[in-house]
Amino acid sequence: MSTNSTYYIPHKATWPVIGTVGLMIMLAGFANFLNGSSIGQPLMIVGLLTFITMLVGWFSLQAKESESGMYNHEVGISYRHGMMWFIFSEIVFFAVFFGTLWYTRNLSVPWLGEGATKELLWPAFDATWPTNGPGKVGGEFEPMGAWGLPFLNTLLLLSSGVTCTWAHHGLLAKNRGQLIKGLIATVALGFLFVCFQAIEYHEAYTEMGLTLGSGVYGSTFFMLTGFHGFHVCVGAIILSVVLFRSTRGHFSPENHFAFEAAAWYWHFVDVVWLGLFIFVYLM
Repeated sequence: MSTNSTYYIPHKATWPVIGTVGLMIMLAGFANFLNGSSIGQPLMIVGLLTFITMLVGWFSLQAKESESGMYNHEVGISYRHGMMWFIFSEIVFFAVFFGTLWYTRNLSVPWLGEGATKELLWPAFDATWPTNGPGKVGGEFEPMGAWGLPFLNTLLLLSSGVTCTWAHHGLLAKNRGQLIKGLIATVALGFLFVCFQAIEYHEAYTEMGLTLGSGVYGSTFFMLTGFHGFHVCVGAIILSVVLFRSTRGHFSPENHFAFEAAAWYWHFVDVVWLGLFIFVYLM
């Protein structure tokens, strides 16, 4: 337990081990699923349930310790440093995918359509973006436009950033009603974004011929938007936990790192989507 002069030393924890086991089972199940094994899907479900159990148990323990006053100021600083490094790792994660898109669109495709390279590899290749590859190996497809659901989702995420900030101001002002209302709006907008993206994906597959197999355009499109959608879903779940804790009277202006971490993550997701909307949908 922490005091004004000592640093909190966590007790022996088994939740990280349980989480690792769950992820390993889920990964093994996914590998088997990709190879057509009948055991793949059950393993994935078992791994996912194990991982969810870990999250519930570990987060509940952390909330209990935080609300009981076991953490001092130094622990809060270490938590914030850890969250900053985590978000930095996420920035690098998405930077790789944005770099892949830039390299493919601005260097690789033009190079394949120039001079001796084009004559040697595929004379009929048309180096335009979006492309599904030489000989249209990805099949016919229609590129995803920017001014339908993608633009609506942009408005939803930007609005959710505003409601999240409004909730934070309510917390700092000790206005729990504003805090809860802001979080409800943020969570609702986040899950609505995920629903609209699911509709967009269904339309892409069933009506536009745009799939993961639609050449390099299809693979980069679903890689970037899919990973971002996953992050939105995770962020909305985290904010749902924060909302639940807020209704239980947790958090104060002096002690609310869990809310801060969720808000930082959510604003990061907003910024990434703005980049996606510009570089994937508009350009």
